[in-house]
Amino acid sequence: MTLTTIGILISFLLILIISLRVPPQDVGLSSFANKSNLLGSPSSAQRFLDILTVTAIIIYVLIAFKLNITYSKSF
Repeated sequence: MTLTTIGILISFLLILIISLRVPPQDVGLSSFANKSNLLGSPSSAQRFLDILTVTAIIIYVLIAFKLNITYSKSF
């Protein structure tokens, strides 16, 4: 896989993660998580999404820097 492909996949992952974020008013996903227990408790799901979001953002930024440096040298 090329860095461009990985960057595109991570950007889609970030869009998905941000869409799943639990709103602070305890509506949306938190009520779904309470009823189905699919994501575990709302606080553990929130923590997992926080860690996943930060990790994906760091990887995305590093790939963007690497691609920027690579394409800058080619000009």
